[in-house]
Amino acid sequence: IRDTVNYKEVMKQYKLGPNGGIMTSLNLFATKFDQVMDLMEKKADSLEHVFIDTPGQIEIFTWSASGTIISDMLAYSFPTVVLYVVDTPRTASPVTFMSNMLYACSIMYKLKLPFLLVFNKTDIVEASFATKWMTDYEAFQAAVAEEKAYAGTLSASMGLVLEEFYQNIVTASVSAVTGEGIENLFAKIREAAEEYHTTYRPMMEAKVKSKAEREAKQAAKRVEKMRKQMAATGGLDVRVEGKGKGKGASSSSDSDDEDGVK
Repeated sequence: IRDTVNYKEVMKQYKLGPNGGIMTSLNLFATKFDQVMDLMEKKADSLEHVFIDTPGQIEIFTWSASGTIISDMLAYSFPTVVLYVVDTPRTASPVTFMSNMLYACSIMYKLKLPFLLVFNKTDIVEASFATKWMTDYEAFQAAVAEEKAYAGTLSASMGLVLEEFYQNIVTASVSAVTGEGIENLFAKIREAAEEYHTTYRPMMEAKVKSKAEREAKQAAKRVEKMRKQMAATGGLDVRVEGKGKGKGASSSSDSDDEDGVK
């Protein structure tokens, strides 16, 4: 995006703040995303994976029109897997952890694509505490009990709500610095790609088919409505009254006069 759109110029030209500038830049970039797709298709035979690093702010990509356009274009053309990358040291607090889980849950259900939860920076802090909190509610409850703020109580309640989400989520622990866990991550990406073909691709095709059928029915209704209107008027042209002949509406006819417009 930075190579395509001048972010500071966008802010200046449209008189926007930082978030508005990012959103508008992404919208402008989305109008040219077909060029990115062409580039990916040209390199498809020589590349096994393509990583697209999207804006981190959830409201800018996941819940924006341009983000939906980009994710849909990718998903309809390539096996697409969503990676939600967690900063493990910064999620050691149960409140921050819960915030990340809510974000992840929101993204997974919005995009409806194979989803991996990736705990990064495990060379600093291992992610075992996080995976334990996801599988052992009592352990999470004990960690929350140490929180004095109201957010701790809220996090404890949300832990129960997300229990089903935890059961269906696939996790991976990696260190981008040391490379630890990367091979396991790629193995899980391949598994998710298989899931894309067996589960998600048929769902998308069914969605497209349903939309086409719905649009065809709407088009048929419009045609039928037009036929009924033509039958009601005897197939004649409808005349719109012009100037000079009083207030009443004139009848339809095939003749022209100076005061009427066919």
